[in-house]
Amino acid sequence: MEMDALFAKTEERMEKSINSLNHELGTISAGRAAPSLLDKITVDYYGVPTPINSMAAISVTESRVLTVQPWDAGTLREIEKAIQTSDLGINPQNDGRVIRLTFPQPTEERRRELVKTVKQKGEDSKVAVRSVRRDGMERLKNMKKDSAITEDDLKDGEKRLQEITDKFTKEIDSIAAKKEKEVLEI
Repeated sequence: MEMDALFAKTEERMEKSINSLNHELGTISAGRAAPSLLDKITVDYYGVPTPINSMAAISVTESRVLTVQPWDAGTLREIEKAIQTSDLGINPQNDGRVIRLTFPQPTEERRRELVKTVKQKGEDSKVAVRSVRRDGMERLKNMKKDSAITEDDLKDGEKRLQEITDKFTKEIDSIAAKKEKEVLEI
């Protein structure tokens, strides 16, 4: 029964890699406005670094325009400054009530850079998944060494771990390909 727990734990850890990849790819702008693009930006709010999404309502008003409406109007300037100093590369427009972020259509060169970034993040996720598989294989070998499982159980377990790994690797490829397609769309 311990092998079932090992497989469950392995799948859970690999699922975390997928979730991390989805989050990372969500922060890559493909010329479209998405609230997740502001996830990494924090504002110094009374001495505490605070994420923008916990200080303001963020909405997509048009396909390439994000609107940030702070709940406390006094934080408008700080939010604007945090966006300007971030690596987002967008100049916010502040009308005194809300901040508008207009995302320009990326150039062909920028799109190619973004595709490289997407591919790299996909590869990093695959490395993480393979690392989880390696840990699982080690656990199986230790279980065999401790006589908790037989040689046949070890072979079956290794095969099962490889099947799980293949499933997650295929999912990572699919997610990365979808994001690449989105980035290359004009």
